[in-house]
Amino acid sequence: MNNKQWSVGILLFDEVEVLDFAGPFEVFSVTSIDDNEYPFDVKTGSQQGELIRARNGLKVHPDYRFETMPSFDILIIPGGPGARKNEFYNEDVIEWIFNQMKNVQLMTSVCTEAYLLAKAGLLTGRQCTTHWRSIEKLQIEFPEVDVKQEVKFVDEGKIITSGGISAGINITFYIINRLLGAETAQKTAKRIEYDIIIK
Repeated sequence: MNNKQWSVGILLFDEVEVLDFAGPFEVFSVTSIDDNEYPFDVKTGSQQGELIRARNGLKVHPDYRFETMPSFDILIIPGGPGARKNEFYNEDVIEWIFNQMKNVQLMTSVCTEAYLLAKAGLLTGRQCTTHWRSIEKLQIEFPEVDVKQEVKFVDEGKIITSGGISAGINITFYIINRLLGAETAQKTAKRIEYDIIIK
């Protein structure tokens, strides 16, 4: 039995893609060891901590704002139209993401949120991936980043980037496997009836 509990933070913002954050939230939250030990404590946060309107109108109230947010072991940064249209130009958010690298054990991006990591300088000289429709644009705008095609995720150690939308679920299972092993990952996948391949 592993007695370690990891704190997981998920960044929210207006027009965030729902499955980008809800997929990882669900998978981490239901993961258990021996059906009584839950190794992940999942919380959400946004810049102001106020009600956000995710894509297609879903309303979510974050647990924290930047000023009250604790340090997380794992930080999930989802994508969506709001990432490209608004947060990419929000220097406070970009600076916050950059500063989180000093504290987290692992930072992940889902979908187009790779843009924010790239703008924060965290992907310079690294490989990454993003939504298939944004790969060429990301490579053009950030030539110092090696953008990979036709992969669900790219593991660069402390930073893992993933492709579009449902790839956030794949990346979560990959992290569970990395931290807790294939048996726990497969058990969690069976619980939510999700097919995974452990490599």
